[in-house]
Amino acid sequence: MISAFIFFIHLIFGLVIFTKKWQDENLQSGFLNLALFGILFAVGWTITGMIAKVFMEQKGLGMQFDRDTFALSLLTITEYFFYRFYYKEEPTAIDKEIQ
Repeated sequence: MISAFIFFIHLIFGLVIFTKKWQDENLQSGFLNLALFGILFAVGWTITGMIAKVFMEQKGLGMQFDRDTFALSLLTITEYFFYRFYYKEEPTAIDKEIQ
């Protein structure tokens, strides 16, 4: 159940990023950001899976929080900080005048 929730969060975030880039820039930029998101998810899950293998057995901490769920949780936390930095909006001239 936790894994399904994490996948759902990634699906919604992918749709939000695609729509935002499509509206702000163009359709090609939306697809490019969606492809970047997919590649980083696949590679990141592989890397966090290797890290989780060092710290946990396959059973994990229980039926709902196995090693794959731990790897996905670790990936989601890492992605949160990366995407917060990557998609940070630059202040515009209007924002600089207000401050």
